[in-house]
Amino acid sequence: MTGVYERALGEAAADLHPKVRDRYSLAPDDGTVCVGRGEMDITRGTLVLPALYAMTTQNMLFPEAGEGVPFSVTTVAYTTEGGHEAMTTRRAFDFGETTRLFDSLTVWDAEAERLLDFLGTHGRIASELHPRVEDGALVVTGGRQWARLGNRYVPLPGPLAANVEVRDRYDEADERYHVTATVENDLVGHMLGYRGTFTQEQTDGDGTPDDLRIVRGLDRLPPR
Repeated sequence: MTGVYERALGEAAADLHPKVRDRYSLAPDDGTVCVGRGEMDITRGTLVLPALYAMTTQNMLFPEAGEGVPFSVTTVAYTTEGGHEAMTTRRAFDFGETTRLFDSLTVWDAEAERLLDFLGTHGRIASELHPRVEDGALVVTGGRQWARLGNRYVPLPGPLAANVEVRDRYDEADERYHVTATVENDLVGHMLGYRGTFTQEQTDGDGTPDDLRIVRGLDRLPPR
């Protein structure tokens, strides 16, 4: 495992299930593209519907919900223009007539030795990530958050920030990855959640596809 999550986990990376470790072992610019496909059950809150609709223009959260929604997740690692190791994750949820994308760029901040997530195609929201290992699963929670305005970062106070947790594990019984993700807020409660399973394949490419090099112009990172 030589990707951004290993940087953050350190020796604890060895405790991940081998399949989970493989999933997050993408080295920057090695040309490997991972694609997972499966189904998700999706829930969303009602108090935040206007905000969820607005976020679809940025490939962030979305207002739809449902069970057994076809799902794909594509991950690829590369080095950003600013020289940071990074991994793009593009999640696609197929609601029939509408496909919603949820993009994020996970960046290793080598100077501060921390993991950062930039949400949406343009990375308008930035968050610290705190990964840990539990029974072979990768568990990731969010920390401090900022609104990103060009090269400026405005801290989001607690009432405006989101509480995020993602659990990614591999089940030997059904030979599938199992993921659970929740996004909540102290003021409005549940915003969005999804839970489901998928299988994954890796392919060797000739470099990172241009459309997966999201969040351009990332010259500065949030303050320590």
